[in-house]
Amino acid sequence: MERVEGQSEGAESSGARYVFGPVFSRRLGQSLGIDPIPAKSCNWNCVYCQLGRTVPLRSERSEYFPSAEIVGEAEALLSKQAAGTIDWVTFVGSGETLLHSGLGWMLRRMKEITDLPLAVITNGSFLSDPEIRRELFPADAVLPSLDAGTPDLFKRINRPHPGISFHQHVAGLEAFSREYRGRLLLEVMLIQGLNDTEEALSDLAAIVDRINPDGIHLSRPDRPPVEPWVAPTDDEGFMRAASALGSVAQVLHPAESILFLDNPESAFEILLGVLIRHPLSETQLQRALAHWPEADASAFLDSLERSARIKKTERHGERFWVSMEAEFPSP
Repeated sequence: MERVEGQSEGAESSGARYVFGPVFSRRLGQSLGIDPIPAKSCNWNCVYCQLGRTVPLRSERSEYFPSAEIVGEAEALLSKQAAGTIDWVTFVGSGETLLHSGLGWMLRRMKEITDLPLAVITNGSFLSDPEIRRELFPADAVLPSLDAGTPDLFKRINRPHPGISFHQHVAGLEAFSREYRGRLLLEVMLIQGLNDTEEALSDLAAIVDRINPDGIHLSRPDRPPVEPWVAPTDDEGFMRAASALGSVAQVLHPAESILFLDNPESAFEILLGVLIRHPLSETQLQRALAHWPEADASAFLDSLERSARIKKTERHGERFWVSMEAEFPSP
């Protein structure tokens, strides 16, 4: 699931462990992100994931990091932000956000701390559980994934934990839509030749009609997909999807990512904090270093090449920097 569109100075530059940004989101504007789980913890192994393969799949919820510590860090960073610089506070995990068992408590606590709207980005696989659905009620917006309209395509694209079925996933989304009073925004990742065909989109539209979301975000894997054979849909695929899914569907075109690396002493840790959550192309990294003295930029790039914490991967002729922990098979 792609989540971060650009990085500005803020949480990362302060040495934050769980909070990042503010970042520019194509969905929500300027968003302060809260990541409550270790990378990469997920119960899906999506073929398009920008964080690499999920090894192993996790289906048990746990308090991976102390809830009070996460909220305390968010509160401290919010107190330092100038008014008007943040539009949303978004819980978005390096994997599946709802794997953190304290999410409901954190949402309620954040409501006491800030008047900013809260969003949760999730694959939606836990929404078949009524208690977990209720945990999300304090959020102002919930953004679950729905990439397929049939069980077969669900397994091919999302590759879920064996305990998660397509019908269970859809039933959870339907139940949540009936109960939830905030904005329900479905996320659809379009892959060329898989779910962007007329037949696949017709099946998806039938499921979407049952869920009746407030909006649908259509995107494509513009960052390196974990599987080298995955190709993003083209403009015609976007048009087919928008036509099939109706007026609530919105195409999210790629946004220009901006990374600020102003302090050479903290640049590596800032970069690592970004790469844990989304890869960066070599072009983006070079742009971030463009204002550095040439000798400093060259030395920094050399240090990255020698680092044991990050590495490069290549997809569709473009090289990306990723976390060393991310598992990307060779093309």
